[in-house]
Amino acid sequence: MENLSSSLEKIIDKDKRYKKDAYEFLLEALAFIQNKEKARRHVSGQELLLGIKEYALTRFGGMSKTVFEHWGIKNTEDFGEVVFNMVNAGLLSKTETDSKDDFKGVYDFTDALRATFDIKPT
Repeated sequence: MENLSSSLEKIIDKDKRYKKDAYEFLLEALAFIQNKEKARRHVSGQELLLGIKEYALTRFGGMSKTVFEHWGIKNTEDFGEVVFNMVNAGLLSKTETDSKDDFKGVYDFTDALRATFDIKPT
């Protein structure tokens, strides 16, 4: 059986739009969602995107949008492309109702990936 790294390399050979880090981050975000819920279950595209946003802000803070852009991810639709590249490679599964449309326009990176800080006066 192929290892994850070589499977991702094959995906990237076919679709050079996104860096390997984007695929690895997506898997980390999925694990983050499932660990938070303490259960493995199917995650919809919109649920995945909300988890990606939360995980990105936790991991990269206000640099999240910049990191995503470095990986070739410019909007939520790009994460849909990454997901379906992984589905087509057999690394993720989908239901009959899942589609790339689930990832269209879910949120704007500029607004959603802005880190907020709770600053209290001293």
